[in-house]
Amino acid sequence: MPLDQKIKELQERRQKILLGGGEKAIQKQKALGKGTARERIMILLDEGSFSEYDMFVEHEARDFDMDKKSLPSDGVIIGTGTIEGAPIAIFAQDFTVAGGSLGLMHSRKITKIMDHALKMRIPLIGINDSGGARIQEGVNSLAGYGEIFFRNTLSSGVIPQISVILGPCAGGAVYSPALTDFVFVVQNISKMFITGPEVIKTVLGEEISMEDLGGAKVHSEITGNAHFYAETEDECFAKIKELVSYIPWNNQRKAKPMEPAEPIRECDIDKIVPDDPTLPYDVKDVIRSVTDKSEFFEIQRHWAKNIVIGFGRINGATVGFVANQPLEMAGVLDVDSSDKAARFIRYCDAFNIPIITFVDLPGYLPGVDQEHAGVIRHGAKVLYAYSEATVPKITVIIRKAYGGGYIAMGSRHLRADFVFAWPGAEIAVMGPEGAANIIFKKEIMASDDPDATRKAKVEEYKTKFANPYVAAAKGYVDAVIEPGETRRLLIHAIEVSDNKSVSLPFKKHGIPPF
Repeated sequence: MPLDQKIKELQERRQKILLGGGEKAIQKQKALGKGTARERIMILLDEGSFSEYDMFVEHEARDFDMDKKSLPSDGVIIGTGTIEGAPIAIFAQDFTVAGGSLGLMHSRKITKIMDHALKMRIPLIGINDSGGARIQEGVNSLAGYGEIFFRNTLSSGVIPQISVILGPCAGGAVYSPALTDFVFVVQNISKMFITGPEVIKTVLGEEISMEDLGGAKVHSEITGNAHFYAETEDECFAKIKELVSYIPWNNQRKAKPMEPAEPIRECDIDKIVPDDPTLPYDVKDVIRSVTDKSEFFEIQRHWAKNIVIGFGRINGATVGFVANQPLEMAGVLDVDSSDKAARFIRYCDAFNIPIITFVDLPGYLPGVDQEHAGVIRHGAKVLYAYSEATVPKITVIIRKAYGGGYIAMGSRHLRADFVFAWPGAEIAVMGPEGAANIIFKKEIMASDDPDATRKAKVEEYKTKFANPYVAAAKGYVDAVIEPGETRRLLIHAIEVSDNKSVSLPFKKHGIPPF
C-alpha cells in the first residue's frame, strides 16, 4: 500500500476515534454543561502542546457480548503537554464511551501515564468522569483500581498530583483523588460518593439526592475532600493553571520564581488588627498586606474556616501560609482545622515551599464533642507536621497565642527558624481573664470590690506574662516588631534560609497520628 494511502487510513482511524461514544453521546454530555474529554484537555493545556498516547488501545473483555463492542480509546485519553510552559502528564476519562467505566486496558492506560509522570518527574493531572468499575470485566476492574492507588501512593511527595472531578466518581474510584494532593470540583457536575443514593435507599430506607450525598458543595464545605470549588468547568481550569504556577515540577526543585512586586497600597498592615483584643478581623487582609501584588491563592476556602491556608509570593518566591482566622470561632484549632493545616504543612515541606505562620488563637477548642471526636489525636497532627518539616519556617505572632495553641502554631519549640511578634501579642498559658480568676481567686473573693480587683489583677497578669517581651527575654521570640516591618523581615528570613539544611535521625518513616 502506498504511503499516502497508509496516511489516509491513519487519518480515518483517528477521526473515528475522535468521535468517542458518538455524536448523540457527545450532545448529551454538553447538555449537562460538560465538555468532552479531549475538549477539556485542550482547554487546560497550552495550545498545540498536547501529545496523545495509546489512542488505538482497545479492551480485551470477551464476556457479556463485550467482544462485539468497540470502545474508542477504551474510554480514557492520556498524554503530555504544558501549562504556561510547564510540562504536564494528563489523563481524562471519556464519559461518552461506556460511561467512562474502568476496565483492564483503561486502567493500564492510566497507570502508564502515571509511571511516565513519575519517571519524568512532572506533575500529573487526572480528570475523573466515570460511572465506576466496568462490571463486565469483574476483578480486572478492581485490580486496575488497586494499581492506580499504589502509584498514587508511590508518587506522593515526589510529583504534584491533581484530581479534577468533572462528573461522577463513585465507589472505589473516589480513593484515587483522595490520595492526590489537590482535588477540584464543579457545582452541578462533580459527584463523589462511595455508595449511591439507590443503595442507601435500599439498605437504610433513606431518600437522598446525589447532590446532597456527594455534590461539589458537600465536599467543599462539609467533608473537606475537595480543595477548590468552581461554578463552571472554565473557572475550574483557570484555577488549575493558577495552582500550577505556584508549585514546583517535583520534590527536587523549587517553584519557579516570578518578578518581585510590592503589595498594593490599599493593604495597610497597620490598620488591620483592632486595638481591642476581643474584636475580630480578617487574617487574609494581613496575608495580602505582605504578598506580592497582594495576591493570595487560598486552598480549602469553604471548609474549616477557622484556619486559612494557601499560596502567595514574597519578593517573587512562592511561600505557603498557615494562619488562624479570628473571624471564625476566634481562630481556635479543632479537629477539622488541625487536619487542614497539618496536611498543607506536609505538602509545603515535601515540595520545598517555605512556610509562613500567622498566629492569633486562644488555643484548642474545648468541649465534649471535640474531645469525643478525637481533638487530641487530630491536634497532634499539627505538632507532628511542624516538627517534621525541614523547609524554612517563619512565624509571626499577631495577637493571642495561648496554651497548646501557642506551641502548635509553628513555635520556636517546634524548630521554627524565625519567630517574630507584634507589640500587642499575648503569649501565655491562657487568657489574662481566666488566668487572673484562677491565680488571684482568693484575693478577688475577699475584696470589697471584686470587679475592680479582678480588673487590676488582669492588668497585673498582662504586665507580667501576657506580652511578647517575656517570651523575647527567654529567646523564644527573635524580635518584637512593628507590623509595618513584617514584609521586610519575611523577605530577609526567606533569603537567609534559602540554603537551609537539617539532618534528621535515620528512619524508614515516622508514625504520625493519622
